[in-house]
Amino acid sequence: MAVSLPSAPEGEDRMTSFTTVQTAAMQRALRAAACPDAPPGPNPRVGCVILSPDGDVLAEGHHRGAGTAHAEVDALANLAAAGTSAQGATVVVTLEPCNHEGRTGPCVQALLSAGVAEVIYAQDDPTQQAGGGAATLEAAGVRVRRGLCSQDAARLNRPWLLAVTRGRPMVTWKLAATLDGRIAADDGTSRWITPAAARRDAHHLRSQCDAVMVGTGTALADDPALTVRDETGEPAPAHLQPLRVVVGSRRLPPTSRVLADDHYLLLPDHDPRTVLAVLAEREIRHVLLEGGPTLATAFLRAGVVDEVVAYTAPALLGAGPAAVADFGATTITDALRLRHPRVEVLGAGDGLAVRLSGDLGADDAHPDAPAVPRPRHSAQRPDHRDRTHPPIRRHTEESH
Repeated sequence: MAVSLPSAPEGEDRMTSFTTVQTAAMQRALRAAACPDAPPGPNPRVGCVILSPDGDVLAEGHHRGAGTAHAEVDALANLAAAGTSAQGATVVVTLEPCNHEGRTGPCVQALLSAGVAEVIYAQDDPTQQAGGGAATLEAAGVRVRRGLCSQDAARLNRPWLLAVTRGRPMVTWKLAATLDGRIAADDGTSRWITPAAARRDAHHLRSQCDAVMVGTGTALADDPALTVRDETGEPAPAHLQPLRVVVGSRRLPPTSRVLADDHYLLLPDHDPRTVLAVLAEREIRHVLLEGGPTLATAFLRAGVVDEVVAYTAPALLGAGPAAVADFGATTITDALRLRHPRVEVLGAGDGLAVRLSGDLGADDAHPDAPAVPRPRHSAQRPDHRDRTHPPIRRHTEESH
């Protein structure tokens, strides 16, 4: 049985019929790519499955982050460890094999040396340094087909894909508020507006990001740790922790929890685009904006918020700081409306909260839109320990 995909645009590969075995292999490769042992970072998540000429799964592999083996090489190594040859095999991979000598060798050469007969991949690699692998394989006589489960692959690597197409990190604004939009009480207290279920989900959200950002107002008012922690409050391993970014010009006391170790960055510049440019230079692909209304409003005004995740508690305060300030909407038609909104109920009873998320900006930011992969080969991450002292901000939503 074959699965037929929509016809490709003019000039693209029109061989779009895949068997159920190949589709199942791609889905398996996508699951491998999503393995949690690969931390967020400059490289995409990539998975690979090797099929025998009869369609049996011979091996699988996945990429575990910058400097580690790419998915194809990992799968070939696992195959060799089992004493099996890849001669005449079909390689199913979630991203076009790289054609680039970076911190690791080109996957195209590894596949050619192994003698594979066919490569099926989900998405083209659009980057100049790593793209072109398909053409090299085809020139060497390997059958190449593309487009299988492409939207699933785009969804998996959405932040990373957006970053390489726009030249800046994807920005997710996370807020926690009451029904009347308050992020703290009138006296400044905010722990806790939302229940434990929402806070657990927020930690999972942090774990998917390269950096967590607040303003100095939030850092001074709440003294947040900005770390990823599990349900017991234990922090995740250091290599899974996002970079802590504080934006603003006010000095933080040396006892601030955000300064607990060297994995932080202090940025005195208030311009969102400048901040994102600095982070892009450090190969940050996904920023979680947890700052208060001043920082959030600045990013909204600049038009650089790509996604909103709002946790709403069934509570009313009537006074206190609002989640956002004036960003220029003067009439109802100026309202920023989320695209593709998604709603989830977290917890139950008195511990219930609602998670509403959606996208801002163009449709190309949405996971169901055709996406473009981020670079697979990156130089060693630069030192994030910038000791310049930061910005200023008013009060914030609950951060911890």
